[in-house]
Amino acid sequence: MPETAFLITAAATLFVVIDPPGLVPMFIALTRGMSPVRRRAMARRACLIAAAILMAFGLFGEALLGFIGISMPAFRIAGGILLFLTALDMLFERRTQRREGQQADPDHDPSVFPLATPLLAGPGAIATMILLVGQSGPGWAGTLAVLALLAVVLAVTFAFLLASPPLERLLGRTGTLVITRLLGMLLAALSVQFVIDGVRQTGLAG
Repeated sequence: MPETAFLITAAATLFVVIDPPGLVPMFIALTRGMSPVRRRAMARRACLIAAAILMAFGLFGEALLGFIGISMPAFRIAGGILLFLTALDMLFERRTQRREGQQADPDHDPSVFPLATPLLAGPGAIATMILLVGQSGPGWAGTLAVLALLAVVLAVTFAFLLASPPLERLLGRTGTLVITRLLGMLLAALSVQFVIDGVRQTGLAG
């Protein structure tokens, strides 16, 4: 089994990248006017589709990279840079503005797009899954642990989406922005660590 420190880091990284609190305003905007039953169905479908996408990339993403000639250290550096850009968006509110800028349509099914992808299973989350599975060590134990953590984070996300109306009232816009910025700071530090690890592995490989 992977070390406890790795599991904690993996869980924190997945939580920060998927950003359940930051999805609350977007989910409310996209499902405005829907019944509670339909809203629950939208949340469940989005989480299940995102889980399938992220698990597929976690299991087969490294093989795909090898097939097209990209090394894991190179992808780790690129993924770290991508996550850092995501962190900047969170810190400077651009991510929240893009999410809140989407227009709601009561007849539209937002579960596949934009909820499942790119909001839940976006480029940052896909890169994170490939990186974490690559760092989980040999054998299936580490991979299964990362997949289990993903399932837990998506279950938490589902709970956030279901509780989005009272959460929005409780946190308010200011509370949501504070949480998003704190998560952005954590993601920035984790992304820099990804880059450092990639550079170290490149040096060892050289």
